[in-house]
Amino acid sequence: MNPDLNPAPEERRIWTVSRLNLEAQGLLEGGFPLIWIEAELSNLSRPASGHLYFSLKDERAQVSGAMFRNRAQLLRFAPRNGLQVLVRARVTLYVPRGNYQLVIEHMEEAGEGRLRREFEELRDKLKSEGLFSEQRKRPLPPFPQQIGIITSASGAALRDILQVLQRRSPQLPVLIYPSAVQGREAPAQLRAALALANARQECDVLILARGGGSLEDLWAFNDEQLARDVAASSIPVVSAVGHEIDVSLTDYVADLRAPTPSAAAELVSPDLSAVGQRLHTLGRRLASHMQSRLNRERERLVWLGKRLGKPQQQIEQASQQLDELESRMRRHLNQRLSLPSQRLAQLERRLHSRDPRHQLAQNELRLASLQRRLALPLPRTLKDRHKDLRQLGQRLNAVSPLAVLSRGYSITLQDGEALRSVARVQPGSTLITQLQDGEVHSVVSLNPVNSSAAIKKVSTKDNGPAN
Repeated sequence: MNPDLNPAPEERRIWTVSRLNLEAQGLLEGGFPLIWIEAELSNLSRPASGHLYFSLKDERAQVSGAMFRNRAQLLRFAPRNGLQVLVRARVTLYVPRGNYQLVIEHMEEAGEGRLRREFEELRDKLKSEGLFSEQRKRPLPPFPQQIGIITSASGAALRDILQVLQRRSPQLPVLIYPSAVQGREAPAQLRAALALANARQECDVLILARGGGSLEDLWAFNDEQLARDVAASSIPVVSAVGHEIDVSLTDYVADLRAPTPSAAAELVSPDLSAVGQRLHTLGRRLASHMQSRLNRERERLVWLGKRLGKPQQQIEQASQQLDELESRMRRHLNQRLSLPSQRLAQLERRLHSRDPRHQLAQNELRLASLQRRLALPLPRTLKDRHKDLRQLGQRLNAVSPLAVLSRGYSITLQDGEALRSVARVQPGSTLITQLQDGEVHSVVSLNPVNSSAAIKKVSTKDNGPAN
């Protein structure tokens, strides 16, 4: 024993509070190794320093705890009051206050808190991969030939399912694929049962079921690989895990979620009583439809009988029509047969018209006609043409102005136009007088209107001898 802690009676050793707390701290830290504690968080505080201060408590006691920033930054969840946690801690004493406390090295969620966090992480992961999509889910067969059940062979869920199937569809065959539904081995057994059902392909629909329980009891149905196998199943799967408030990953990936195992049995099985009533109703409708159809056909038969009339008369008319058709056919056939002969005659005529001998004879006739026309007397034809030409010249000369000039007349022009009145003549105007043998150019010196015109001859132009 430390002699400093047990001084002699005659000696009085005085300690400081700091020394006492330091000694107590050393005893606590040396007497306890790192320990694991499961407790509930309370009085949680987060100062600006980043450290966490809280209390860890159970039903009868509590202890102060601290988690410094370098460790708190490694947490994978957000601590909160009331959360059940599992911590690895060092027992120590806070010297300035003398408080006994735990310094936390590691913290994780304990019990359902941890499981629920893992469930949410897996749910978000599978959802992001599209395994929850409604587009990939298949409808259930309305009238399955056989139903498969994957569950515990001794569980209440199986009894509930079989009771509902017996009531609704007693003739429907059922195959049971037994498996553990809770515990460490349950996920592997459930996956094996699902793989067996898909390999055998004996059922049209599968029910994956178990009764209610805590989140930990239902944890086998939150196995990631089991959820992937359910999503990949070639047979439609109905997930019926726990009660209506319980939700598992298989509920999300299955083709249909049932709130309870009994509800799953109702969803996959047809109700024979309802089916019978439906068939009875359809039978009545079918009978009514057939009776109406028979009545319409009977009326149509009567109408056809009236339209048919007497058979002998119909036969006679048909025979007459047959004779007419035969006569028309013969005429048409004769016409078709005569067409080649007519066509042949036409071709012969065309060929004869194009015969070189025929064309040569025609050309010879045309040549003889041209030779006769050339034999006419050419001099007589030229004489007639000269006579016609002289007569036309005489007629043209009779109407010519030059012929008038030859008889002593003249034409006076001013500015290129014939002068018809002295009123147009002004002193200084130049006049041109057209005679038979030439032109006389004159200039007017007096006003011809007021006095006798004095015309001065400017020049003359000889046209030469008249014709």
